[in-house]
Amino acid sequence: MNYKDYIRVIPDFPVAGISFKDITTLLQNGEMYKKAIDDIKAMVSHLQIDVIAGPEARGFVVGAPLAYALGVGFAPIRKSGKLPYETIEVGYDLEYGKDKLAMHTDAIKKGQNVLIADDLLATGGTISTSVNLVNQLGGNVVGAAFMIELEALKGRDKLPGVEVFSLMSYED
Repeated sequence: MNYKDYIRVIPDFPVAGISFKDITTLLQNGEMYKKAIDDIKAMVSHLQIDVIAGPEARGFVVGAPLAYALGVGFAPIRKSGKLPYETIEVGYDLEYGKDKLAMHTDAIKKGQNVLIADDLLATGGTISTSVNLVNQLGGNVVGAAFMIELEALKGRDKLPGVEVFSLMSYED
């Protein structure tokens, strides 16, 4: 099974020199989408997971079905100002500026084991910020799972002590 056959690669998006990995073509194929979630589930099944946290927006399409498959809760991580209840926020640097991610203060209970799930691990900025949020809420990040990892960007390096799982990897 080669998941890359179901990933659309778009050159020079969003800027020249970037080779964008588009998972929407995989998501459109119900059989492959289910298989991808099932395979990620198999990769992380040895972990004790209480909650899955996923950053918006594509972390929702990986994290929520994975939480359902594992029978655990899902905690959304959103951009600042998007959650209706009391939140904590952590700022981080983007390629072209700064942003903040937020979680509800009651999304993670102290001591809960949390898996962070997203579509893609690139530079690690979003995921390391997500780890920071979970840690601030007293959660224990037991791993991070992705459909795709861009190895050349070394996102794993920003996740010391976090076990990383990915279905497929690209060099670029």
